[in-house]
Amino acid sequence: MHYIKPRLSEKAFALSQAHNTYVLDVPGGLNKHEIADAVEKQFEVKVIRVRTINRKGKAKRVLNLTGKRSTNRLGSQSDLHKAYVTLAKDSHLPFFEAEEAEIAKADEESKKSAAKKTDKKTDKKTDKKTDKKTDAKAVKEDKKAEKKPAKAKKESK
Repeated sequence: MHYIKPRLSEKAFALSQAHNTYVLDVPGGLNKHEIADAVEKQFEVKVIRVRTINRKGKAKRVLNLTGKRSTNRLGSQSDLHKAYVTLAKDSHLPFFEAEEAEIAKADEESKKSAAKKTDKKTDKKTDKKTDKKTDAKAVKEDKKAEKKPAKAKKESK
């Protein structure tokens, strides 16, 4: 069995959410078929497609300090073999479960807060409407009250 390690980065998380594609670090000697078989056996999922990338290690400068002498020599990072594994729609790998749980929790909280805001807005609107209606009724009643005494004075003359 080959050692397959997930790559946990923001880009890998975005790919897993959008396209159900996971990024894995794999040994350099494996081909696409061997990678697909290893992922299916290790995680018990159905693999649709595998894309591979061989990245050459970067050249780095290494200082060697011993006593009075210091020398520069060339070093390099190790080569990297990555695989982008696309899974079937019903398959899922558990690498980003914590992040997915946080996103789900944040979505629920935002929905609750949005519902509370809309409730407050509708309450304020209904309060304003009832205030306007009662104000309009009070104005009409005041006008009627002003007209009645004037009519009563005319009738008495």
